[in-house]
Amino acid sequence: MKILPAMDLINGKCVRLYQGDFNQTTQVGSDPQSQLQTFIRDGAEIIHIVDLDGARSGNPEQYELIAKLSQNSTVPIQVGGGIRTIETVKAYVEAGVSRIVIGTAALEDEAFLKQALEHYSEQIVIGIDARNEKVATRGWESETEVDYIEFAKSMEQLGVKRIVFTDISKDGTMQGPNLEQLKKIHDAVDCEIVASGGIRNQADLAAIAEIGIKEAIVGKAMYEGTVKLRG
Repeated sequence: MKILPAMDLINGKCVRLYQGDFNQTTQVGSDPQSQLQTFIRDGAEIIHIVDLDGARSGNPEQYELIAKLSQNSTVPIQVGGGIRTIETVKAYVEAGVSRIVIGTAALEDEAFLKQALEHYSEQIVIGIDARNEKVATRGWESETEVDYIEFAKSMEQLGVKRIVFTDISKDGTMQGPNLEQLKKIHDAVDCEIVASGGIRNQADLAAIAEIGIKEAIVGKAMYEGTVKLRG
């Protein structure tokens, strides 16, 4: 199981949300540069960074900071939040970002997604964030009637190779991941699934691995020390 420690950014600071609620924000860890080095020192193989300001606005609000973090990192960086134009994708690739997570725009702008896949297929990851099995967009603040499994299948048909799946109701709760939904999406498509949301300990990671999922994003449990990158 490959663990991706999560660094969620608002206004240049590391934060955690509770169930995706921007009104329930807690600052965690140290400043982003120090936190990056801590994750690397602790054994991270890849680090997941989210521009939460960008997820809401639709623009890469913290591009400069994330580009600097990527350039200072000795391990691959995966970035999401506010990535809705090919220019943004290109800028992040040129900054050294290894994986680029497209969420809202994957649902709302198929032409852009196809263009991104055509030029940067190896770097593109689709973020599927669901509440009650329906896809949510725009920093999780807008809900759709799109079923998360059907959406995953449509992404696979376009050539997507990797999907990050988050059950929003679990995110930041430390109540355990939604194993049922993770199994459903894993079984429904051949894409690599990256689990996200609610992971609280090594037992949760073992349960996710049992499904056949090989990567998991861990946020709050990483900061609280209940999940470690080594051991």
